[in-house]
Amino acid sequence: MQIATTIAEVRTQVKAWRREGLTVGLVPTMGYLHAGHASLVDRAAADCDRVVVSVFVNPTQFAPGEDLEAYPRDFTHDCAVLEKHGCDLVFHPSVEEMYPPDASAYVELLSEMPKQLCGKTRPTHFRGVCTVVAKLFHIVTPDKAFFGQKDAQQLAIIRRMVRDLSYDIEVVGCPIVREADGLAMSSRNTYLSPQERKAALVLSQAVRLGQDMYAKGETDAEIVLHAMRAHIAAEPLAKIDYVCAVDNETMMPVLALCEGTLVAMAVYIGKTRLIDNFITGA
Repeated sequence: MQIATTIAEVRTQVKAWRREGLTVGLVPTMGYLHAGHASLVDRAAADCDRVVVSVFVNPTQFAPGEDLEAYPRDFTHDCAVLEKHGCDLVFHPSVEEMYPPDASAYVELLSEMPKQLCGKTRPTHFRGVCTVVAKLFHIVTPDKAFFGQKDAQQLAIIRRMVRDLSYDIEVVGCPIVREADGLAMSSRNTYLSPQERKAALVLSQAVRLGQDMYAKGETDAEIVLHAMRAHIAAEPLAKIDYVCAVDNETMMPVLALCEGTLVAMAVYIGKTRLIDNFITGA
């Protein structure tokens, strides 16, 4: 497994692979890798001849006061995970390599999509996501890029960006990976105290509650959402940011659940903001 810290190194290696007729998969990450990330690398290795994984804590998707400096990092551990799961090239650039000091260009969706769900309280977040992913797409020029379904709004926005900017890249969404007790895997889970970790189970419990209600025939979105919110609100350490039902492609709210509706939530457990979701019928 190679480690590259510069854009030039990545481009040189990818061009060499292309000359051999090899396909390339990209898994963008912010590091501190867990089994959820590993599942994306596994999928990329199964689908493509070579796999590039970026490990870069992207500052442009953090707003002032968010956890940029505190975001967990362990590059040695990340490399051990990646080598085990078939990564061929790790791209680990500095902030200066990705963003020159006078950088002033951004990529942004000027639609309602990034204003929904997480965008309501993190208004600049998806501009940062789109910008760094667009840069990675230009640097790596992958055939396929792999993203987790846990970040469902991010996945939808990246798919729209790829469509709108005519990238010749297939965006592959991969299932949420959960801990044995149901909690969706996240690098931010490490912030939780033992008491908060137990309280965080209300997210996956609410997911199962919503899934069960839909499976039994309830399609009124507000009835399902009310039940999910009530379950979360019963946990003293939980504070709801949102629990919403939206169209999975547009992210716009819906009144009725149907096959393929996205039901998503963001909940603070103590000071830690966690997300989870499910797609009806999936």
